[in-house]
Amino acid sequence: MIRPATPDAVAAAAEMIRRGEVVAFPTETVYGLGADATNPEAVARIFALKRRPAFDPLIVHIADRAMSALVASAMPPAARVLAERFWPGPLTLVLPKAAVIPDIVTAGLPSVALRMPDHAVARALIEAAGTPIAAPSANLFGCVSPTTAAHVEAQLGALRLVLDGGPCRVGIESTIVSFVEEQAALLRPGGVTLEDIERLIGPLRIGTDPVRPVAPGQLPGHYAPRLPLALVAMVADIPAAERAGAALLLPQPDADAEGFAHIELLSTDGALTTVAANLFAALRRLEARPWRCIYAVAVPESGLGRAIMDRLRRASAGAPAVQR
Repeated sequence: MIRPATPDAVAAAAEMIRRGEVVAFPTETVYGLGADATNPEAVARIFALKRRPAFDPLIVHIADRAMSALVASAMPPAARVLAERFWPGPLTLVLPKAAVIPDIVTAGLPSVALRMPDHAVARALIEAAGTPIAAPSANLFGCVSPTTAAHVEAQLGALRLVLDGGPCRVGIESTIVSFVEEQAALLRPGGVTLEDIERLIGPLRIGTDPVRPVAPGQLPGHYAPRLPLALVAMVADIPAAERAGAALLLPQPDADAEGFAHIELLSTDGALTTVAANLFAALRRLEARPWRCIYAVAVPESGLGRAIMDRLRRASAGAPAVQR
């Protein structure tokens, strides 16, 4: 059930969290499906609801810096620098985990992913619950992430409570940086850019997709719509004969965008913040119609464009080949 995120609704959600139940709530990135991060039975309900494999770890959300000491057993100086600059915000740090965090949250790994969301409702919920909240995106595993309460209800309608805090401002998941090895590593690009991070702490090692993920969002096929999605460099790369019956996901207006059954325009001027904020909602609109396929046009792969391209590549990785 969707409820506006009033103080009474947040209090009710916090009580549910304390009882070991699962609720959905807004963050600045995407909507999360949350449970008490210290309660393994509650966390197991997240995996069951999402149909998420147990080898894929979760992010733990905290309300303030003091709570980070409950979740992580150590925070290296460089991680502290990033936390001071980007928290609250769309940055997740992978650190050695504290004993209070059960293995189900971290998929048995000795490290934990944590962040402080930049959303008043999310932090109010964590504060009221009095516990860190483990929360992946509030959708079925591998599908397009939800950026509104309605998106959550469409896939997880059985939930007792979805706090409605409006559309997500950032619209793509957090950047994940790991500090479990000697050199910090970028495991997932997201709402904080690589360039901004490296300006503060120096070069990062760029993580690759491991056989066993050490953080969320590392599997090759992810964020996928129900229709085949093909990623192209420019509209002109799509032959006219292949446009009939196909939908086009376009970052900005393009004079070559003709002959498609439908066009989803992500921005009027190519601003990457707008493209990112609208990406998942547009993919959900597209997958709801019987288009033959979706063509997505690439954006420059720097700044926030790196995270956008990461999502588009993963969205296209598991799709069946587009019939031409």
